[in-house]
Amino acid sequence: MWRSRILTAKVLCGVFRASHYVKTVTCRSKGSSCGVSGNTWIRPSGFDTGLKTFNSLTKQREPLILTREGIATWYSCGPTVYDHAHLGHACSYVRFDIVQRILSRLFGVTVIHAMVITDVDDKIIKRSWEENVSPAVIARMYEDEFKKDMLSLKVVPPAVYLRVTENVHHIVAFIEGIIKNGHAYATKEGDVYFDVQSIGDSYGKFVGAMASQREHGSSNKRDPRDFALWKPSKPQEPHWDSPWGKGRPGWHIECSTVASSVFGSQLDIHSGGVDLAFPHHENEVAQSEAYHQCRQWGNYFLHSGHLHLKGSVEKMSKSLKNYITIKDFLKSYSANEFRMFCLLSKYRSAIDYSDSSMLEARTSLETICTFIDAAQAYAKGQLLCSPVQEDFLWERLAEAKSATMKALADDFDTPRAIGALMNLVYHGNRQLQPVSMVTHQCDGAVRSPAVFGAVVTYVRDILDVFGIDLLYTKEADVVSGRGSLQAVVEQLTNFRSDVRAFALTRQDGPTTGSPSKPELYPDRVPLLTACDTLRKHLAPLGVIIKDRGATSTWEIKLGQRGEKVQDKDPESSETDSTQRL
Repeated sequence: MWRSRILTAKVLCGVFRASHYVKTVTCRSKGSSCGVSGNTWIRPSGFDTGLKTFNSLTKQREPLILTREGIATWYSCGPTVYDHAHLGHACSYVRFDIVQRILSRLFGVTVIHAMVITDVDDKIIKRSWEENVSPAVIARMYEDEFKKDMLSLKVVPPAVYLRVTENVHHIVAFIEGIIKNGHAYATKEGDVYFDVQSIGDSYGKFVGAMASQREHGSSNKRDPRDFALWKPSKPQEPHWDSPWGKGRPGWHIECSTVASSVFGSQLDIHSGGVDLAFPHHENEVAQSEAYHQCRQWGNYFLHSGHLHLKGSVEKMSKSLKNYITIKDFLKSYSANEFRMFCLLSKYRSAIDYSDSSMLEARTSLETICTFIDAAQAYAKGQLLCSPVQEDFLWERLAEAKSATMKALADDFDTPRAIGALMNLVYHGNRQLQPVSMVTHQCDGAVRSPAVFGAVVTYVRDILDVFGIDLLYTKEADVVSGRGSLQAVVEQLTNFRSDVRAFALTRQDGPTTGSPSKPELYPDRVPLLTACDTLRKHLAPLGVIIKDRGATSTWEIKLGQRGEKVQDKDPESSETDSTQRL
């Protein structure tokens, strides 16, 4: 599956590169309007989506305007694959997955998402030495783990994954272009640095940490702010040939090159964690605009807030050893619960992780599920209620739809959208007031199942937009929680066996017409019939109970969706207990 995505990436890269070079020439022909100067944001011209989003370039909400109608080009920084992914990573990727789902499912925007996999890095090399394997083995192993983790969290994969090691030749060419344009220089040691002074006040789009964060390196740097585009490899490190000697790419250049190779000189949206704004995204912008000779490479930068363990001021991080792996998390909570946890805060906000915050998310989902079950029972006629204020509920549904769309169009405000959804559920629950059968018949109550069907459908649809599939969850819970299901079936079978044993008890002496064998108690025969009925009804659901004389055995057979599972054991008779006696 993933190999096919890499092949797709290569094909798409070829397509986009052709247009990329055309764009570069066109941009240069515009002269001063595309010269590398100034850091004032330029409002894009194109398709106005009707949404507003917080743009880190301007530090305020801006109208989301796309270059092409109905198409958003989106690049995100992928993982450095040297260890297991943790909840800090998951929080960022799930939050932006939700944003992309909202764009595509509710606002009709096709998101073309590309992500780079950093598969050569100091941390990968160090890990390979510790494990006594090659860096490539470490990188592929944790790349696969990352992709599996994302699927387990129901994150939609990007259109293309691209590895750094498969794009080094593009990176070398990109660096040569920056040098040719007068914005980078090589040292005698074989390093290549970006010349920050050469772009003047264009450097500093993400103001904040510029003065405090300076990259260490060669003493031959012209400015302490200059950062590495290429560095010579040390002994036993991976390396590639280049005009400056054997070496490997710097960190920032990989993203500029890969994004440009796919999308060219213009990018709609770039996303990542807030910690990447400086220096990583700052340097990405500098490199890309220096190469393409244009004033604005990326139109919108979206940054997600950090995930903190509650009570800690530090973000969850591998280097701080304060992380929870995604695999360990999913042993206690579900992917749906984590999504609800993310939905309850704005994607830009820092978020505290704790058992209490996860309990809040779980409770919200349980409240919704309980309402859906009750509404369905009412629609089936199984739940008898007082007369429903149908018009009132239709109005609440319309209000919820309007409030949800307004919230999501305003910088993807999911907490406000979830609030509107929970308010609808609250009003729905208030209408479901159970009454007795006698009261219901006396009142001659008129039922209103259609409005509850509409509410349930809307609630499910919106949650599905967010990546929470309640229908899938019930089936998945059966599969993933098979141990719990077995315990339930065990208890059910034991109870049924006790009932059968009681019903099969014979009277103390012979009865009329049966001189040798005592008869069953007539009033207990219906219990045997009920036991047989239960056995027959459970079989199509995959629970096979086999009565073998006075004892019973059971097994679970999980067939495919919609497949009828039947007991085909020749030793087990389908004859009713009462007929065998």
